[in-house]
Amino acid sequence: MTRKSDPAAHLRELARLRRVRDRIDREYAQPLDLEALARSVNMSAGHLSRQFKQAYGESPYAYLMTRRIERAMALLQRGDLSVTEVCFEVGCSSLGTFSTRFTELVGVPPSLYRARADHTPAGMPPCVAKQVARPIRNREARGSRVRVQ
Repeated sequence: MTRKSDPAAHLRELARLRRVRDRIDREYAQPLDLEALARSVNMSAGHLSRQFKQAYGESPYAYLMTRRIERAMALLQRGDLSVTEVCFEVGCSSLGTFSTRFTELVGVPPSLYRARADHTPAGMPPCVAKQVARPIRNREARGSRVRVQ
């Protein structure tokens, strides 16, 4: 972040990063580019990327893709849209990239996830189910997730 000797500047920088994160959360389905995000908070793209990763543990792009995959999981559970329709609905322009990232984060391909429509164990409150089913970042899904049956 900024120099530790200036806590006010550090807090201002965290606030700017939070604005970027909030914008990604709101506009995940829109085409967002790092340059535009950086301009919106008066930072360079490189500085934003480094600071965002330091603050949130992943790059702005990885955070965006995680938000998209979370939304895709909900749409696939509904079962009324095809995988391709879900891909475009959440803002991805490449079905291949979407499928690859979905599989990395969730542990199963989107088509298999969609086919297994009921992912919530009986009696589990929706708020708990959402946390349990949340995508895992950074290729942690393999071997660490309980497989949906």
